Amino acid sequence: MTTLDAPTTTWLTVCRLADLSPERGAAALVPDRVAGAPTLTQVAVFRLLDDTVHAVQQHDPFSDAHVLARGIVGTRRVDGTDVPTVASPMYKQVFDLRTGACLDVAGKTPVAGHGADLRTWGVRVVDGDVQLAVLGGAG
Repeated sequence: MTTLDAPTTTWLTVCRLADLSPERGAAALVPDRVAGAPTLTQVAVFRLLDDTVHAVQQHDPFSDAHVLARGIVGTRRVDGTDVPTVASPMYKQVFDLRTGACLDVAGKTPVAGHGADLRTWGVRVVDGDVQLAVLGGAG
């Protein structure tokens, strides 16, 4: 049996690792098929000091603005482990860069229709290229 129109995952090169400053974010526009129809989505990409790279949605669910690439990168201790984080530049909510989980709501609630957590993307670095896992391919 074959499933028709099942989304496929494609690795899309968004930049070179050398293009990303450590502990800073950059925004990328990637193809997406979240609700079935093809669209473009803004993604915030972060390179850490150890050259690992994480990608989360650029949209801040608390301010309803596309600003997370301008957030402050740091770490928080969660269950005895230091995890990489980004703090929103708007209302300072803190998010786990690995999972997108909101670690601190900073006394706010997300705007209507949004959850507190961020969507994440798979990331890999191949021959110096930063690649994101996108649904539906690059075309």
